[in-house]
Amino acid sequence: MKKIVKSGPSSSELAEVPETASTSVPEYWADACKHLVKKDRVMKRLIPQFGDACLQSRGDAFSTLARSIVGQQISVKAAQTVWHRFAALPRKMTPGNVLKLKVDDMRAAGLSARKVEYLVDLSIHFDAGTVHVKDWQAMDDEAIIAELIAIRGIGRWTAEMFLIFYLRRPNVLPLDDVGLINGISQSYFSGEAVSRSDAREVAAAWAPYCSVATWYIWRSLDPLPVLDAEQS
Repeated sequence: MKKIVKSGPSSSELAEVPETASTSVPEYWADACKHLVKKDRVMKRLIPQFGDACLQSRGDAFSTLARSIVGQQISVKAAQTVWHRFAALPRKMTPGNVLKLKVDDMRAAGLSARKVEYLVDLSIHFDAGTVHVKDWQAMDDEAIIAELIAIRGIGRWTAEMFLIFYLRRPNVLPLDDVGLINGISQSYFSGEAVSRSDAREVAAAWAPYCSVATWYIWRSLDPLPVLDAEQS
């Protein structure tokens, strides 16, 4: 298995992901880097430091979101342990199979009662088709976020991480992400406190590639790739 090293304030929420991965470079990546180098002095310095590294997408939508719920408010190591126990319960990790699981078995895997409720709600939304997975490619970011945050246990930050890492949307600016705010503080304000308004002003030069700039800001804080190829 491979793991995310850091994707913001609580990397355990999207901690471990299957080895099945979209390893191709996002089609917009080269244009994004050219744009950012031209428009932003910090990006001009940062981007060349990381060579050909780029964002990768792994796993299927349901499993990715289920992992994000399992990993909430616990360490990466604990999240991996609980996920392995939980993932061993169904024959295959699908919404329908999760809905067939016994609550006691899910609790025995290390899930809290609240997380069991969240996973059941996630499964119901996917099983009933109230999240329109097949339509996501044609939907704008805010419409997808609205669908996702209607699921219990998924907030805006998790939805934005999903847009960046799973759907690989190019222009997501996750202002609730502590890592992004800290990185902007260090790279643009000499470590001084940064408000959301300050962050928006900085990011104005990044559009329409805020996801790419955010990824490089994360890399500036942690040189290891987000979605590192390290074995767990």
